[in-house]
Amino acid sequence: MNKSISRPRWTSYRIKIEPRLDQPPGWYPAAVSIGAIIVALLLGGILIAFAGGNPFLSYAHIARASFGEIGVFSDTIVKATPIMLAALACSVAFRMKLWNIGAEGQFIMGAFGASVIVLAPVLPAETTPWLFIPVMAMAGMAAGAVWGFIPGYLKAKFNVNEIISTLMLNYIAIAWVNYWIFGVWTEGGFQMSAKFPETAWLPRLSDYASTIPILRGLTTHLGLLLGIVAAVALWFVVFRSRWGYEIRLIGDNPRAAQYAGINIARNTILVMALSGALAGLGGMSEVTGVIHRLQTAPLAAGYGFTGIIVAWLAKLNPLVIILVSILFGGLI
Repeated sequence: MNKSISRPRWTSYRIKIEPRLDQPPGWYPAAVSIGAIIVALLLGGILIAFAGGNPFLSYAHIARASFGEIGVFSDTIVKATPIMLAALACSVAFRMKLWNIGAEGQFIMGAFGASVIVLAPVLPAETTPWLFIPVMAMAGMAAGAVWGFIPGYLKAKFNVNEIISTLMLNYIAIAWVNYWIFGVWTEGGFQMSAKFPETAWLPRLSDYASTIPILRGLTTHLGLLLGIVAAVALWFVVFRSRWGYEIRLIGDNPRAAQYAGINIARNTILVMALSGALAGLGGMSEVTGVIHRLQTAPLAAGYGFTGIIVAWLAKLNPLVIILVSILFGGLI
C-alpha cells in the first residue's frame, strides 16, 4: 500500500531593513519652546519699534507691572491659576492625541457646578469654608467631567470628531449658564447671580500670614495650590503609573496599544472625563476665588483656548505648565 508523503510547505517572507531614524536630543523640545517665546518677543519688539516705542523699555515695564513687587505678582498668579488648570486639562487629552478644544466649556460648567452648591442651595450660607470649598470643588470637577465625558463617549462609540463636538459644547455651556443667570438665579435683572457668602470664597494666602510670615501681602487665593497639586498629581499619573503608560502608548501608536490588549475606547472616555474635571476645577477656582458669583462674561474670557497654547509650549509636561502659566499670567 503506497502512502503519500506530504511535503512541507515553505512560506516566503520579505523582510525590509531600514536605517533607524535619529532621535532628537533630550534638550531639543525645551529649546523649541524657548525659541518660540524668543521669536515672539522679537516680533513684538519690532512692532513696538515701528510704532515709535522703545521695545526694551516696554518689556521692562511689562516685567515690573507683572513681577516687580509682591502685590502685582499676586495679581499675576491669580490670572495664571485658571490658565494653569485649563492647560493641564488640555495636556492630558493631547497626550493621547485627543484634541479637546472644549476646555472653555468645561471650565464654564465647572463654575456652574460649584455655583449650584451655593445657589440651589445645597449647603446653607453659614457652612464652614472647610466643608464648602471641598464640596464645591467636587461639584465643579464633576460638572466638568460630564462635559468632557460626552465628546469622549461620542468619540469612543461612534467615532465622532472630538474637535467638532467639544467646540459645539462650548456654546452650549455658555447658553446653559445664561439660562440660569437670566432666570432663576438673576440678581436685579442683570446677567449675574447673587454674590456668594464669604464662607464660599476661596481663602487667600495672606490669611495665613500670622502662621507663615512669608505669605504676608500675597492676595493670591488657594486656587494656586489646587493647580500645583493637580499638576504634580497629573505628572505622576502620566509618567509614573500604568494608566499613564497606556495613555502615552495609545497616543504614540494606537495599533501597538490595541495589539497589547489596551482598551482604547474605555481610555478615550476616561481621559476626556479627566480632562473635563481639571478644566472644571479651574472654573470652580475662578468663581470662588475671584468673581464670587456666577457670571458668564468673566468666565468666558478665553482661558480654555489660552490653555491650549500653554500646554503646547510646555510640551504637555504638567510641571512645566506651572511656569509657562505664570509667564502668560504676566502677559495678559
